[in-house]
Amino acid sequence: MKNRLIEKIKSKNIEILSIVSVILIWEFVADFIVRNSFYMPSFHSVILAFIQVVQSGSFFSDSAISLYHFAGGFLAALIIGIPLGVAMGWYPKINRAISPIVETLRPIPPLAWIPFAIIWLKLTHTAAAFIIFMGMVFPIILNTYSGFKNIPKVYVEAAKVLGCTDHKKLIRYIAIPSASPSILSGIRISMGVGWMCLAASEMFGVSDSGIGYKIWFYYGIQRMDYVVVYMLVLGLLGLLLDFLFRHFVQERILKWQKGTVI
Repeated sequence: MKNRLIEKIKSKNIEILSIVSVILIWEFVADFIVRNSFYMPSFHSVILAFIQVVQSGSFFSDSAISLYHFAGGFLAALIIGIPLGVAMGWYPKINRAISPIVETLRPIPPLAWIPFAIIWLKLTHTAAAFIIFMGMVFPIILNTYSGFKNIPKVYVEAAKVLGCTDHKKLIRYIAIPSASPSILSGIRISMGVGWMCLAASEMFGVSDSGIGYKIWFYYGIQRMDYVVVYMLVLGLLGLLLDFLFRHFVQERILKWQKGTVI
């Protein structure tokens, strides 16, 4: 067991060396070049701030609230985005009716909806989830639509020859499996967009709690070490979510695509 652990650490020596180098450079620049914690807090001060945040319990509550906001927007984007993309990709008339609306709303930055989120939903968890939803739904719609439009025609024709002529069965057994790589890629892209919208929506007043809110709060009282703590928390949580999604997709849903990385 001990030998395995040593071998595993040795296999990651480049990654460890890279991280240690960045930390040492950060500490040196902050302490001996910048020498102003407002412009650049040192690594050790950030660690101390992190310990204080964890001990106070706010780290866990803020992370839980932000994940709650993200989950709300994510689920809403899935519930609306996937069926809409399927309908647009499978039925040409629906695509002609909905595509102009989607293409008009899609270029609008999600943060532009913040004023209406506050007016409609006030400073609530739902308002934050709404901004995240607006950032996530369009990548899901477009990738689902693209996946359905690129289904090889021979698959559908072969299914019809074998007696599968019902549209619902064709979508379930032929279209969705064929389009699943594109749909899941769209979901992964939307998760990155939604995570950025999460921080921005909480920072700009849609919510009075969460990680983004705490970044703006500590900036207001000029505690930049705490700002960096919550920035790093955002990055690590986003990395963890992406890792879990990729692991779930590759090991469970797309295990038939050996060698394919999304």
